[in-house]
Amino acid sequence: LSEHAWHRGNSGNATHPVGARKPNSLGFHDMHGNVWEWCRDLYAEYGKKEGGSMRVRRGGSWNERARNCRSAKRHWWLPSRRFNDLGFRIALGRALE
Repeated sequence: LSEHAWHRGNSGNATHPVGARKPNSLGFHDMHGNVWEWCRDLYAEYGKKEGGSMRVRRGGSWNERARNCRSAKRHWWLPSRRFNDLGFRIALGRALE
């Protein structure tokens, strides 16, 4: 994991520029660790379709144990909250035909 992610054990308690670690098998950098990523999804327990006002965040951060730095790691926060280990990823999708 340390070849692909920044976590509590190797980050020096700080964020790092994107791309400083190896990409995952799909070519994406920093999908695990570095900063939690805000997601568009409203948080709801798995199996429930309705969410409240909480938004999903994924991936762990530089301030998490290595075992928490994974894409499947899901948590929630109010969208109005701000933290130094929380960000978002801009992604370009293909135009619909």
